[in-house]
Amino acid sequence: MKKVSWLALAVVALASFASAETVEDRIKPVGSVCMAGDDCASGAIQLAAADGPRSGEDVYKKACTTCHAAGIAGAPKLGDVAAWAPRIEKGIDVLYTSAIKGLNGMPAKGMCFDCSDDELKASVDYMVENSK
Repeated sequence: MKKVSWLALAVVALASFASAETVEDRIKPVGSVCMAGDDCASGAIQLAAADGPRSGEDVYKKACTTCHAAGIAGAPKLGDVAAWAPRIEKGIDVLYTSAIKGLNGMPAKGMCFDCSDDELKASVDYMVENSK
């Protein structure tokens, strides 16, 4: 009977050892963080365009059209002269500030967080020119 007890204990010990390795494999991180400048970043995909700033029309199509084509959350529709007129009267700098900092239902940068301030200004210029 004692031989069975030692044998059972050995089987349990071996099973525990094998299970511990499996648990480690299962709980290890699936990825790691790689910051610009680190060795691991040398092969990273560049998300920003290398050709320079995007045009106002490109930014409009990428980020602004969702709300400004349909008038979502009170956004003036592109080409709607009556809706844009009172906004244009306030001055272009007020429109730039609204685009960059957000206003009412529009979040800061219109959710285009990879847009520079100059790109956002170009998109405002595009919308204004097409809404006069």
